[in-house]
Amino acid sequence: MTPSVKPENDPRRTRPRSRRTATAIGSAVALIAASAGLWAATASTAQAAGLPTPDHIVVVVMENHAYTQVIGSGSAPYLNNTLKAGGANLTQSYGITHPSEPNYYALFSGSTQGTVDDSCVTVGGFKTPNLASEVAAAGKTWASYNESLPSQGSTTCSSGKYAQKHNPWFGFGNVPLNTAMTFAQFPTDYTTLPNVSFVVPNLCSDMHDCSVSTGDTWIKNNLGAYATWAQSHNSLLLVTFDEDNSLSGNRIPTLVYGAHVAPGSSSGATYNHYDVLRTLEDLAGVSTHAGNAANGTDISGIWN
Repeated sequence: MTPSVKPENDPRRTRPRSRRTATAIGSAVALIAASAGLWAATASTAQAAGLPTPDHIVVVVMENHAYTQVIGSGSAPYLNNTLKAGGANLTQSYGITHPSEPNYYALFSGSTQGTVDDSCVTVGGFKTPNLASEVAAAGKTWASYNESLPSQGSTTCSSGKYAQKHNPWFGFGNVPLNTAMTFAQFPTDYTTLPNVSFVVPNLCSDMHDCSVSTGDTWIKNNLGAYATWAQSHNSLLLVTFDEDNSLSGNRIPTLVYGAHVAPGSSSGATYNHYDVLRTLEDLAGVSTHAGNAANGTDISGIWN
């Protein structure tokens, strides 16, 4: 016997959705709507400041050199001929103070946190907002990549050419220790990078103990591929210094490179670490500003 086949317009062919199915669909729609709302809020934060909304931001902090020691120097061909020529140059960028450690705190948390020297930090001693805690609160990802750090999350004060004084995140109880990576953990698949990350070279690679040429070559060899990738993958590289050589009014090099940066652009406006932090916060789409970043100014005039 041939089995009966219900015609296409037979109402018995279509069963009403179960309550469970309808609930699941409703939940999925709500999740999509919530995600769209988060994206819209993130985008509007950056757009209100006239900034792009990059997927990944990598910040590299070098050491103890004045603007004129690097910008225009034949010892820094990669920084000048690639990052400066193909990106943006902040001609009036300044550190906050001396020595190193207070500047790292300023760049990371909008405050020197009362530090006046380069002592080992009290691990987890501060609870105030900072770039990492703000990024996490916004539902985004953060990590630091620290050259010569003995192991992920290690809180040692020093080890070979590694110096904890350049890693302010260890001072904050609201930043998980396991977000402090070794530089060997910096991914080769850049799509897996956190939304915001800091790269801290060791005392030789960052020009502290070694030459400008050494630091320039280190950035080219270790981050040059990321910089090239960033241009076509909605991402940014920012290279700055903690302080100058104490001889130039704390004027330091700061370069921005990647997607949405006008090649060969420059800004003569005066910026400091608090302004850079505010810009990073707004680029990342967080809704708050840590410490003195609340009174800072977003970097402008370099975006295309």
